[in-house]
Amino acid sequence: MAKEFNMANFDTEVIKSKLPAVVDFWAPWCGPCKAIMPSIEELSKEMEAAVSIGKLNVDESPDIAGRYGVMSIPTILIFKNGNVIGQIVGALPKAELKNRITRAITEN
Repeated sequence: MAKEFNMANFDTEVIKSKLPAVVDFWAPWCGPCKAIMPSIEELSKEMEAAVSIGKLNVDESPDIAGRYGVMSIPTILIFKNGNVIGQIVGALPKAELKNRITRAITEN
């Protein structure tokens, strides 16, 4: 199951993570966010050895969304060693999400 990132655990779970971290910025009222949620859940299981995947509710943690300039959702940021190394904006099919995440963590 995808992790729940928030103000309390973001630095530990994302910034200081030993694995690359994938953060899905979402909100409960966002239709496209709900559409990709099953893919995010599946990828969190399939890729758990390579990346830490989780969700961050922008309504509950607006400071983090603001810190990274998240202007529309869903936005997925890929972190490695505390730095953003990739960004995906909008709802994409699971295969494309996996491809972009894999490419970002292997090229950076």
